[in-house]
Amino acid sequence: MRDGHNNVDVKRVISPVSVADTTAQVGQIIDRQGFDTLEYVIATGSIGDADATFTVLLEESDDSGMSGANAVDDKYLLGTEVLAAFQFDDDNECRKLGYIGNKRYTRLTITPVGNASAALLSAVAILGNPANMPTPNPPV
Repeated sequence: MRDGHNNVDVKRVISPVSVADTTAQVGQIIDRQGFDTLEYVIATGSIGDADATFTVLLEESDDSGMSGANAVDDKYLLGTEVLAAFQFDDDNECRKLGYIGNKRYTRLTITPVGNASAALLSAVAILGNPANMPTPNPPV
């Protein structure tokens, strides 16, 4: 069996949160320096509003503060933002969205639409193929 443990680093993007309105959940900026792959994983818990939908946006920039950020072109995504999105009947599910662009920094945003009740969600970034191995545990 191959070792994946020492070949990935995990970063918090959106801490577990209960969203009860339509406020966009803007993730942490992820710096992929030193890694060749980046995958976002979104996890949902219970979604209480029967009309809620949640759109996903991935932005990229060469600036650490995301100045001049642009939405990632679909040709630089593995999967799509539409497939990473979810709705009221997607309780307790996971979604993934990969990035293969050449910008150093990315940011994931999840925006609720029609949500007026508790929706549990979180997101992490998995950075892979590191320049230096093993990666630290716990991740820094």
